[in-house]
Order: sequence, then C-alpha cells, then structure tokens
Amino acid sequence: MNFSEISKVIELFGKDRGIKKELVVGAIEQAFLVTARKKFGIQGEYEARYNEDDGEIEIFQYKNVVESVKDKIVEIDFDAAKELDDACEVGDQLGIKIEDPHFNRVDIQTAKQIIFQKMRDAERELLFADFKHREGELITGIVRRYERGNVIVDLGKADAVMARREVIYGETFKPGDRVQAYLSEVVMTNRGPEIRLTRTSPMFLVKLFETEVPEIQDGTIEIKAAAREPGHRAKIAVYTVDRDIDPVGACVGMKGSRVQNIVNELQGEKIDIVKWHDDIEVFVRNALAPSEITSININQEEHSLDVITEEDQLSLAIGRRGQNVRLAAMLSGWNVNIISKTKLQEKVQLAVDNLMQLDGLNEASAQVLVHSGIMSIVDLSATEVADIQSMLSLQAEDAQKIITIASEGVENPEIANEPEEEAEIVSASAVPSARMSMIKKTGMESDEDGDGDKFSDAERRLREELAAFKLK
Repeated sequence: MNFSEISKVIELFGKDRGIKKELVVGAIEQAFLVTARKKFGIQGEYEARYNEDDGEIEIFQYKNVVESVKDKIVEIDFDAAKELDDACEVGDQLGIKIEDPHFNRVDIQTAKQIIFQKMRDAERELLFADFKHREGELITGIVRRYERGNVIVDLGKADAVMARREVIYGETFKPGDRVQAYLSEVVMTNRGPEIRLTRTSPMFLVKLFETEVPEIQDGTIEIKAAAREPGHRAKIAVYTVDRDIDPVGACVGMKGSRVQNIVNELQGEKIDIVKWHDDIEVFVRNALAPSEITSININQEEHSLDVITEEDQLSLAIGRRGQNVRLAAMLSGWNVNIISKTKLQEKVQLAVDNLMQLDGLNEASAQVLVHSGIMSIVDLSATEVADIQSMLSLQAEDAQKIITIASEGVENPEIANEPEEEAEIVSASAVPSARMSMIKKTGMESDEDGDGDKFSDAERRLREELAAFKLK
C-alpha cells in the first residue's frame, strides 16, 4: 500500500526529533496492524510490514489451509491456496498479501493518531533518559513563565519546574532571566517526564563550591557535610589530607573571591566554612565558632552533646534566632544542647538541694549523686541498689536504706520531688536525610526508595532543606 507520507514521517521523527528509525517503523507497522484488525475482523491474524525499497506498508493476512472452509476470515481451501503457493499443504498457514485494503479516511486518521501517540511516548522516554543521568548536576536555563507559583525554566530540549518552595526566600524572576539551579530529580508522570529544580537544597551549595574551588574538583579538598537555612545562613564542612593546604582558606579564596561568588549567587546568604574533624567534640567546636566553648559532654546512647559555655558566650553560640546552634546540629547530625556554665552550676546546686531534703544524705553524697546523673529524689528512688553502692561506696544495706528513704520522700507531700526550677537549655537536633546520604562527589545516586522512611511533607521538607547531608 502506497502511503506517500510514511517516508516523510520517518525522516521527521528520525532526524528532527532524534527518535531511532526502528522505533518509528515499528510504530507505523503496529498502527496499520491495529487498523487492519478493526477493518477485517479482530479474530483474524495479520501482519504489517514496512517495505523500505518501495515505501509501502504491506499488510498480510494469515489463514490456515483446509479441505473445507468454515470461517473465511481464518481459513482458505486447499485449491485456492495451491494457486498462491504450489508448495503448500493442508494444515499449513499461508500469508496472503492484501493488495488493496481500501482504507478510508477514518482508517487513515486512526493510524495517524496511533503513530503520533507512540512517537510522543518515544519522545518522552528519550527526554527522560537524556535528563535522568544528569540528576545531581548544576543546570542553567531561561525563565519562561510562572504556573501556579512555580517557575518554569527552559532548558533547551525541555522545560523544567522549580516549585515555589525551592526558590530562595525573597528571590524573584522575570521571563527571560537566566537562572542556575540544582537538578534534584527527574520523574515520569502521566504528562511525561517532569524535571525538578531547586535552589534551596544544601546540595546546591555543595555544587557551587565544587564549581568555584578547583581543589574540590580534583579531589584535594573534600566536602564532608553541608547545612542551610536558605537565604539566611549556611555551614559547610571541608577536609583535606594534604597538610600543606588550608581547606578553609582555599574555599574562601584570595580576598574572599571564591566564597563571595557563591554568596552573590545565593542572594547574600551568609556562609560559614568549617574545618571538618573526625573527633565529634573538635568538629562541633569548629561548627559553633566564633563562640568559645568551655566543655562538651558526649552522650553516645542518646547521640547528643551537652555544650557548656560562659555566660557572655551563650548568645554567640546560639546565634540569631538559634541559627548557629541549629546549623551546627544539622552539620554534625547530633542533638546539641547548649547551656551556660552559670546556668549549669545553678542547675547542679538546685539538684543537690533537692536531694539534701532526705534525712541521712549529706551534701558531699548529694554532689556525687548529681554528678552521676541523679538530679532529683524521683531519680534516686528509681535507681538500682548496685548503682548506689558503686556511686557512694556503700554496703548493699546502706544503699537500700537510701533508696527506701527516697521512695518515702516521693510520697511525702511536704518534700519537693523535683528541683524548683530548671536551668534554661537551648537545644537543637538534626537527623541527616537517608536519601542525601547516598550522594557522592560525582553526582547523585539516589536509592529512589521514596525516601525509605515515612515522613509527612513538612518533615520531608525540613530534612531536605535544613538537615545536614553527609557525603561519601
């Protein structure tokens, strides 16, 4: 069957749109196969072939060779079959070319719709493949328009979407503006591939540093972690095994040129560059700079740090609206509790006073118990005998007596079971995102398990936008 537009269709999709010729030919053949079945009967067996030499679509109908025909659609009698093929025998299946299928306008239109639908599907798959491997890269495009608050960015071959929440607070774009962003993911939707961009992810900050700092590109300096409150403040931890290189200084650049370029790109976001250390105490001290830390107590079981500062360093350690301590917690992945030395002493004294309400417990013993973590009469009443023995070097009977007195004190309404007031503690915690922990220097290799854990949208956004991201 001559169909003059077929070769043009193949050329159009093959050259102009980059779709392989085999896919186009396969789509055309399947389109006319479907059309033939609708026209000649779905119970029949048909085959459509594209004859490249003649530029034809050839349609064959396969029939079984029988002595007596009962169904003309699927059977042909032996004598008629011999006229078509001398070698055929009863029981064979014979392919008969339909010389003129008499396709009408509706049939041709149906075939066209199937062809173009399959070509659209092929284009979507091709587009998806082109951008899927670029996940985790910086990408530049032109702003085209806004759709329901989302920024639509032209990347040349396709449009990408940058959701409102992925835009740095206070940032505005006009159509025609050039914008740089981080390609966070490419997902296939019912409308085709959706390319998602972000400027708020900590990985955007990481990629900007990789672009600006040659030592990061060649692997001399390694980015260990990053945390951001987009548009306000960020921290990034860097490390190098080369003792002759200062990783912080290299990232700052001559007269701050390197980091200033990144600050400008992030709309003035303040960036603290922290020297990473495998000792968590040293690392957190670096992360809380410029505040001076008096001491740090580590609780491995609760994965938390109690940071003690002088009174005049407390506000500096906390930072404006808690940003410094919050980002330090996110950077390290540990819970961080900050308390001034004065407040801690007050808290300890209140706990000692609370325990000394019990008969037979002197101040020295109360001090020992408090420093062992027993902060109230309630805590003491719930402590094991063996623990009291160990803390105060007592016999089992004496230790049991103290616990009994504490238990009676809990029941006594005239005795305060807890200290009168608690010293103020500033606490910040962060849990690194499971998805982002899979990111490597060469790009994103997401496990794409839907983030693994089940979080609400708010929790997921908090993890993605504010949590510290560990890099392998």
